Amino acid sequence: MSEQDVTVPAADESARIERVAKPSQKRSGLLTGATGRNLGLVIALVALCIFGVITAGERFASIDNLLTILRLASVIGVLSIGMTFVITGGGIDLSVGSVVGLSSVWASTLATQAMAEDFHWIVIVLCALGVGLGAGVINGVLIAYGKVVAFIATLAMLVAARGFAEIIANRRTQVVKVDSFLDFFRSSPLGLPMLVWIFLVVAVAGWFLLNRTTFGRRTIAVGGNPEAARLAGIKVKRHTMYLYALCGLTAGIGGVMMLGRTTAGSSTNGQLYELDAIAAVVVGGTLLIGGRGTIVGTVLGVLIFSTLRNVFTQNNLSISAQAIAMGVIIVVAVLLQQRIAERSRAGT
Repeated sequence: MSEQDVTVPAADESARIERVAKPSQKRSGLLTGATGRNLGLVIALVALCIFGVITAGERFASIDNLLTILRLASVIGVLSIGMTFVITGGGIDLSVGSVVGLSSVWASTLATQAMAEDFHWIVIVLCALGVGLGAGVINGVLIAYGKVVAFIATLAMLVAARGFAEIIANRRTQVVKVDSFLDFFRSSPLGLPMLVWIFLVVAVAGWFLLNRTTFGRRTIAVGGNPEAARLAGIKVKRHTMYLYALCGLTAGIGGVMMLGRTTAGSSTNGQLYELDAIAAVVVGGTLLIGGRGTIVGTVLGVLIFSTLRNVFTQNNLSISAQAIAMGVIIVVAVLLQQRIAERSRAGT
């Protein structure tokens, strides 16, 4: 039976999706539930902050430094929101960092900037979003309809997007000279940098989409059991394509934010950002096997890694030491996920 052969009345679909998604949403107590996981992340973040204050003193606790942490977390944070949806749906996207680079390069070409000067700086934004969305759709079509393994399809996009960005930019840095665009991203409404506001808006929108809409319930159902989701009336292939398109769109947003932060488009923008995004999602409590996702946990995971980097920088520790610490945190997070999953199965 093909995916299109299954038709379910609209009134029954929501109930069926709830039944499919319900097993992956079980709670086996406070400590293994969403509240317990998020509480653990908050405690870890507070502990990092206390360590930063003890070791770096006023340098760490200053308002300027806190804003720096948030500003540096914002781009990875937006990518991580999109990655949360893909991983919750049972997939993975290794190409988001390269798509950030490609979108930043394409949106900062002389032709794009000339159009922005003639019309409005929003042209730069739309160009970057279009590139990100297009890359995401290509990934989704290859994976959902071409039946290419997600790891391979997005790995190919990682290489191709980076190479395409190098060709467009001729391996040069393209400086953004549209003053109205730069002024917008340099602004700080209510004392918060514009990058942080964008991260906040994307996070709230992502939380609402995952937790309060049919799209979110379908994502959890598809990640938890694709066959059961198909029998419940979900167009699994189409929904999978939507998930990768959404992830590509957030990468496009990340490209715009990189332009606003660095004032330049470069093929090197976003290098290894996909690893940071996946790490933040996993540490935040989203299951790598799919079926459970948390936007709040992802945001906390992003803040933990950003704070950790800042603490290491404040104490003049090497990048190598930072990488080792991040690796240890990721392994511990995955081991905790496995223990929680085993306890949940034992309790059923």
